[in-house]
Amino acid sequence: MRRPAFSRAVWSWCLYDWANSAFATTVMAGFFPVFFKQYWSAGADPVASTGRLALANSAAGLALAVLGPWLGAAADQGSARKRFLAAFALLGLAATSAFAAVPSGAWILAVGLYILASIGFSGGNIFYDALLTRVSPPEDYNAVSARGYALGYVGGGLLLALNIWMVGQPGRFGLANAADAVRASFVLVAGWWLVFSLPLWRWVPEPLEPGAERGWSLFGAGLRRLQTVWRELRTAGRPVLLFLAAYICYIAGVFTIMRMAVDYGLALGLSSRSLLLALLLTQAVGFPAALAFGMLGRRLGARPALLLAIVIYALVTLGGMNLRSAGDFFLLAAGIGLVQGGIQALSRAWYATLISRDSAAAFFGLYDLTGKLAIAAGPLLLGAAALAGRHFGLAGDQASRLSLSVVLLLFALGAAFLMINPLEPHGRRPGHH
Repeated sequence: MRRPAFSRAVWSWCLYDWANSAFATTVMAGFFPVFFKQYWSAGADPVASTGRLALANSAAGLALAVLGPWLGAAADQGSARKRFLAAFALLGLAATSAFAAVPSGAWILAVGLYILASIGFSGGNIFYDALLTRVSPPEDYNAVSARGYALGYVGGGLLLALNIWMVGQPGRFGLANAADAVRASFVLVAGWWLVFSLPLWRWVPEPLEPGAERGWSLFGAGLRRLQTVWRELRTAGRPVLLFLAAYICYIAGVFTIMRMAVDYGLALGLSSRSLLLALLLTQAVGFPAALAFGMLGRRLGARPALLLAIVIYALVTLGGMNLRSAGDFFLLAAGIGLVQGGIQALSRAWYATLISRDSAAAFFGLYDLTGKLAIAAGPLLLGAAALAGRHFGLAGDQASRLSLSVVLLLFALGAAFLMINPLEPHGRRPGHH
């Protein structure tokens, strides 16, 4: 079997995952939720601060759900995917660095900056994902996409480890206290994001297409192009629609498990430091696992590899239903790391083979919209199941554990939609090569 070629353009594309994963690990998953509750919302009711953060996430997600497909279509029309990526990345890293100047108690300013930073991070990924079709042939999508996720685990994990060290021993770094260390960490994330983005902007090609729109006119052209994309979506028919149906199901289960893991850790009484160490464990396991799933996708095809990842996630869910100790929690974190990068890398790669290369950014705007709907739907279904369990007389702990059966159902539906999809990646019908 031919080994995929990793050119300078491919490595430069992959390094952007190394760059912006620092935001996902240190800010989104690591320090921001704790710092927001303990510093920027100091003295506030814990339930109120949690609600504020949830609204911030919802606002950022809603903005991208509405604007993502349109901006993607505009980028396609202007051969401007790199320019749009640069704009969103600069928005994200500027807002992230500004966290360092937000004083204690200024939760409104912190929320506003978090919304901007989240839009910069997630919005940039629309155009980053679309550039996969520019740096690699379709037969290498699995390997290249997995390499990007793997580097993201390393880059995000290395900076998170440094930041945890800074917070644990601020004096060693010339900082007065842990709060100063957290503020310095936000600035480091912004610098890391900027520096490791530079190779993509320098070496990833995006030639100007004939008839490409320029200036402000590309936004109007984007609206017109979006209408064409909807027609292309209908023409593409069952393969794309079935994939998106599968994706919204199983990725809703993925995101729900990722969020439930933290909740379970807090319920077990683990310290914030232990939770951060568990996050590091996920990063460490995720690096080789993402590469391994890329190899599986290349050798077996994306469908079998994705189905294997879904089965492992279902086993993690069953483990979560029987979680009893801190040791169980770390095993759960390792299980998530085993498949988290692989399932997302293979999903991105398979989707890229099903869509039009010339409309990649617009189609990835729809892909991002599907992911945003999944993020909202999974926890909503989980909460509804827990409330139903309480209504029928189950104790709180029993109702919470039973509600995870909804996640198992989501994984089962996702697997079913994948299995009935008539096209393999690269347009092959099952059983025909």
